Amino acid sequence: MSKTAPVRAAGEVLTHRQTLTVMVGLMLGMFLSSLDQTIVSTSIYTIANDLDGLSLQAWATTAYLITSTVSTPLYGKLSDIFGRRPLYLVAIVIFLIGSLYAGSVHSMTELAIARGIQGLGAGGLLALALTIIGDIVALKDRAKYQGYFMSVFGISSVLGPVIGGAFAGSANILGFEGWRWVFFINLPIGLAALVVVFMYLHLPARHVKQKIDYWGAAAITLAIVPLLLVAEQGRIWGWTSGASWLCYGLGVIGIVAFLLAEKRAGDYALIPLRLFKNMTFGLSSLLNFIIGIGMFGAIAMLPMYLQLVKGLTPTEAGLMMITFTVGILFGSISAGRTISSSGVYRIFPIMGTAVLAAAATVMGLVLGVDTGLWVPGLIAVFFGVGLGFCMQPLTLAMQVSVPPKDMGVGTSTAAFFRSMGGAVGTAVFISMLFSTAADKIAEGMKTAAANPDYQAVMKDPAVASDPANAKLFDFFKNGANNESLNDTSWLHTANSTLTRPITEGFAQAIDVVMLTAAGLMLLAFLISFALPNKKLTDPKAAAKDSVPAH
Repeated sequence: MSKTAPVRAAGEVLTHRQTLTVMVGLMLGMFLSSLDQTIVSTSIYTIANDLDGLSLQAWATTAYLITSTVSTPLYGKLSDIFGRRPLYLVAIVIFLIGSLYAGSVHSMTELAIARGIQGLGAGGLLALALTIIGDIVALKDRAKYQGYFMSVFGISSVLGPVIGGAFAGSANILGFEGWRWVFFINLPIGLAALVVVFMYLHLPARHVKQKIDYWGAAAITLAIVPLLLVAEQGRIWGWTSGASWLCYGLGVIGIVAFLLAEKRAGDYALIPLRLFKNMTFGLSSLLNFIIGIGMFGAIAMLPMYLQLVKGLTPTEAGLMMITFTVGILFGSISAGRTISSSGVYRIFPIMGTAVLAAAATVMGLVLGVDTGLWVPGLIAVFFGVGLGFCMQPLTLAMQVSVPPKDMGVGTSTAAFFRSMGGAVGTAVFISMLFSTAADKIAEGMKTAAANPDYQAVMKDPAVASDPANAKLFDFFKNGANNESLNDTSWLHTANSTLTRPITEGFAQAIDVVMLTAAGLMLLAFLISFALPNKKLTDPKAAAKDSVPAH
């Protein structure tokens, strides 16, 4: 008897073709979420200038980070109560509303609000996509399918800067300023995802009578918002300023309140504390956070190096990062296929963190002003391989270490810790880069000033009168500091002899950041050995096997 009911019976497995059709919709949704983390990075300068809000540009990024990070565990918990399909459809709709608003704004304040709305939708797209795959695909095939998702994540991370730079560089597309298509491009992709998921994803109806942990949601918001704010704004405010200390204090209060709220909530907690008693779950959460800090911070440094030191445009830097996509495709797909056939996963986080530590160390030791472009291109391949080896196996380990009823919480917690680590790592490493660069550049300029050849070029009337060097001489007057380094658009059009100490200073600062990232990756490598050395087993299958036959 064929099953034609729109809602599938519990335990019924989708056919391979049905699974692939659903995957298209899920991958489109995840593509939107991960693309919007990077597509704005190369276009925000153009957007901010057009909206006369250059000083407010950081808030557009911060708003998206805050709402997407805070909402991720909430989606996981709510999907365990009300079902995956309705929550995923809601996430797509919210994201589309935010995208339409973002493309229509007329001020940076409006853009920050619109990006916040986008983030509220994005928080559910990645975590719920992986959770749904956990629902509809058996464990023996799950790693393979999730490998394709990780590949989408890597591809969108690279395409984002390229697409953003191309749109921002276009004056007008179909009657709208080019940068508005950074957001409008989401509409056809999101609508396609909405249609596919609505028509083809049919899971068992789920209405579990359970309280919603509102206090936990409020407490985690209180913890995350101030800490992300200070991570993003600390370099501008000053790490020991009153505003920074206020954020530190509120963050600590929020963390304590969250732990107390989760302990009191018990099983209906947003992230039930009992899950951390499982060693695999606890260690995987910690590794996701540390890897997020080191890895995403390091990934942010490669485009910085290519643009600040080597003088590539944002689009060119994005194209160079295609080698990163090659690495993540190889890492995630090979890890997925191996885990699917053997059930062994522990070796991949160990190998992945080792590769990441080695790549970050090499980048910190060899990259300089005169290094050939093939070197960062090759390093990006290894970063991608390390990322592919780590992200998917750790998510899979967290999924199978929790009971089936907590699948949403387990998957969203993995995404939550990785997202938190990525946000903190990117913000802190960029702050470290510019703070260190200011000192390195000042030292380099002092050394160059004692060189007669350098002084001769500086005093050359033709050089001094060249309009291309105007901002360079303003920089000499003001000195190297956080404010003067905010705009480096003149760096590669000015006299190359005079800018040499500046590009060398940036290269040395990036080396310091990468060696710091290497230290974090080494810590993750050591922690990964503590993961239990056992095969992954499907808890749903185990539960069926434990029921005696009648």
